[in-house]
Amino acid sequence: MFSSILLAVLSVLPAAAQESKPVLEINWNKTILVSRSTPTLQVVTNPMLNPGAPIHDGSFAALKELGADYVRYVPWLPYPKIAVAELEPPTKEKTSWDFTHIDPVTKDFLAATNGHSTIINFSTIPAWMFKTDQPVKYPDDPNQVFWDYTKGTELRDPTGKELGDYYGRLVSWFTKGGFTDENGKRHESGYHYGFPYWEVLNEVDFEHNTTPEDYTKRYDAIVEGIRKVSPETKFMGLALAAPGSNPKYFEYFLNPKNHKPGIPLDYISFHFYASPALDESLDGWQHTFFNQAAGFITLTRYVIAIRDRLSPYTKIDTDELGVILPTDDFEIRASKALPDHIPHRYWNAAAALYGHLFIELSRLGVDVIGESQLVGYPSQFPSVSMMNYNTGKPNARYWVLKMIKDNFHPGDKLVETGGKAQPSDVSIQGFNTPQGRKVLLVNRTNAEKTIKVAAELQNASTLTVDEESGDEPPRVGTVNGDELKLAPFAVSILSLK
Repeated sequence: MFSSILLAVLSVLPAAAQESKPVLEINWNKTILVSRSTPTLQVVTNPMLNPGAPIHDGSFAALKELGADYVRYVPWLPYPKIAVAELEPPTKEKTSWDFTHIDPVTKDFLAATNGHSTIINFSTIPAWMFKTDQPVKYPDDPNQVFWDYTKGTELRDPTGKELGDYYGRLVSWFTKGGFTDENGKRHESGYHYGFPYWEVLNEVDFEHNTTPEDYTKRYDAIVEGIRKVSPETKFMGLALAAPGSNPKYFEYFLNPKNHKPGIPLDYISFHFYASPALDESLDGWQHTFFNQAAGFITLTRYVIAIRDRLSPYTKIDTDELGVILPTDDFEIRASKALPDHIPHRYWNAAAALYGHLFIELSRLGVDVIGESQLVGYPSQFPSVSMMNYNTGKPNARYWVLKMIKDNFHPGDKLVETGGKAQPSDVSIQGFNTPQGRKVLLVNRTNAEKTIKVAAELQNASTLTVDEESGDEPPRVGTVNGDELKLAPFAVSILSLK
């Protein structure tokens, strides 16, 4: 019955009306939320960031130019000599403290982010602190990738004091000019950096078979060790790789009763990477990326509900957001680079995913929205890179982040955004900002989209990152008339004049 009525109505409508394009309308007077969200990124150490590496200079110049806050810095397990400051257990005769391969990249990072907040995470616990059948051997070459460093599940010191002392000394090296080691010997650095935020370990659900109970004990021990030398530092916990796999991490960790008295729960963090199937191309990615993102957004709502119930003042950082193509795993297994195979438009698709996640997570009130990562390259997660590893120039993922970071800030007002027949495959959000009215649009498809805009948006100025802009800054333009065309996976910001 209803279908016959609909057909009858359509039959009398003019063809133009039946084919009318979506109309973008924004109610600037109806605020749905005041933004709490800061867009940012993470920097993971690897040999391409070492002084003298081919894209070192371009990468740190891009990081400095970005000027982001809450930048996450992670020296981690594939390069033990870059990530771990004490690689051998101390004896009565000597200790093995050595920052030779740690300091250069860390100093360059802190110089590039000077004046902005950072989140430091030396994520790898020295292997000798765990009970293992045999000592863990690691490469002599600091630049040789080694994926098998994180052995053991139980700490040899179950109290956690040894663990906390290690991190206290490491932080003291950078913030207090040096430290005194286990044998009473002073090690001088001369550094007096400030560490406003420290994230405690990384992806513990994947490393050392860490239970929620074990992680909470280790978090408390590390926080105690660091606070002795840096009492002003705030702390971030969990950094889960698969936050939907075990909700007990959130339930247990966010319950203050499970921590020692006085231990702060300033932030929690967790990650999301879209993971397409091996046989997918761009036409498949346009669905997989955003369908999986929808699941992550739903998960985030549940995390927020747990947070609100147990520790409502704890903030949230989604500090690894991106795509990991299945071919990255082939290179990791081979421990070598394979021929570059990533199509140019992929970078726009991955950039569009971040733009979409920024809109959705901002609507949920997530505090920090972090893209992963500054530098990847063949053999080292090339698909997550924000730098073109062949040229040393920022790619589309970087430019979308910078465009969003430059235009949207905490305190902006998200307004009611919609209109008749709003396109379901274009993400759109209007913002009232101190600089004026702005609209963020993300084409989530591998096809051009045309949107009909209301009169007030006609002649708005535009910034756009798409395949045409390539590895260059966003293209500057103007809305011409009542239609806006978005190229495949384009991200655009409209600013009203």
